[in-house]
Amino acid sequence: MQQDQQGDGGPVTEGSRRPHRLRMILISGGLALTLAGAGTAAYQYGLFSDIGDPVAFGKTQEKAGAIADVPPEVQMPTGPKASFVRTSRLPDGTQIGRTTLTGKKSGFTGDVWVWVPKEYDDPRYAKSGFPVLISLPGGRGYPTNYWGTGPGLGLQQAVSDGVKAGTSLPFILIMPVHNADTKHHFDASDIPGQPKMGTWMVEDIPDFTKANFRTFTSRDGWAFMGSSAGGFGAFKHVLKHPDRFKAAIASGVDIVPDSPLWQGNKEAMDADNPEKLAGRLIAAGGPDVYINFQIGTKESGRDKAEKFMNDFGKGPVHTSLQVIQDGEHNGKSYVRGMREGSLEWISKVMKAPTPDPVVR
Repeated sequence: MQQDQQGDGGPVTEGSRRPHRLRMILISGGLALTLAGAGTAAYQYGLFSDIGDPVAFGKTQEKAGAIADVPPEVQMPTGPKASFVRTSRLPDGTQIGRTTLTGKKSGFTGDVWVWVPKEYDDPRYAKSGFPVLISLPGGRGYPTNYWGTGPGLGLQQAVSDGVKAGTSLPFILIMPVHNADTKHHFDASDIPGQPKMGTWMVEDIPDFTKANFRTFTSRDGWAFMGSSAGGFGAFKHVLKHPDRFKAAIASGVDIVPDSPLWQGNKEAMDADNPEKLAGRLIAAGGPDVYINFQIGTKESGRDKAEKFMNDFGKGPVHTSLQVIQDGEHNGKSYVRGMREGSLEWISKVMKAPTPDPVVR
């Protein structure tokens, strides 16, 4: 796997947590600040914040949950609710929260970061599902997911800006860790004898999302995006489970599994090989899936993506390529590619939330 570079982090993250509340009144030159003045100064100079505090998503859900006329394609939160702590705030007031999940099906325990768009708490959408974009990092992807630990890479802002411009759906972003430790990469798969990272991603993460958020019952509301090793997982999951997921944005991606943990087990590797999976899907005649590759002009791998597109981009396997001029193998370049076309591309094939015309 290529080593993915994260890029710059966010301005306020969990790792730079500041005191929760004003703990003292600063005295200088014998002059005590007034309480109001101290509060203003504290906010201005960042002496306290609410990073690390509990945060809840879905202020309209409880009310909407009792409404009988929720459309059949909408899955209301099933519970149990997870407990989140705030890791970041964006300028528009939206928040990134983190929780720790023990997957019931994989048995793996890891952190998950989430972000919901402003539209999610708009009363007009209280009875609507929202499309989900499971977002996977490159590198080891453990113990953090760099898409979620701070807004500095710009993924959340790109979605928000795209919603305003009419080029992106208001996706819920679910950002789990995707490896089991810092020493190995697991090809987003259930490698025999290893933690079940494939099951974690395609079973436990969707179950967690359905427990906490308003989603869609069909695969039209479920997609992946990822960079480098996460990009491999993103498009592999869609090809392996086309009945559950419809599309993927795969950036700076490897094409075949290459973890040394397979130990030459070709039969097991083939079950998680995108080339083999695409061939089987073509032979079966569907269902249709959509893969958007992103490649920067300053990184390698374009030839591999184009070969996959030429060999397997037919029948139910729909492929496209977003070339990022001067793009490198890092998250910021891939977010720029998403702004320049990939978010609009995936939004055209996914299901959009529907506002209630009666509610204003």
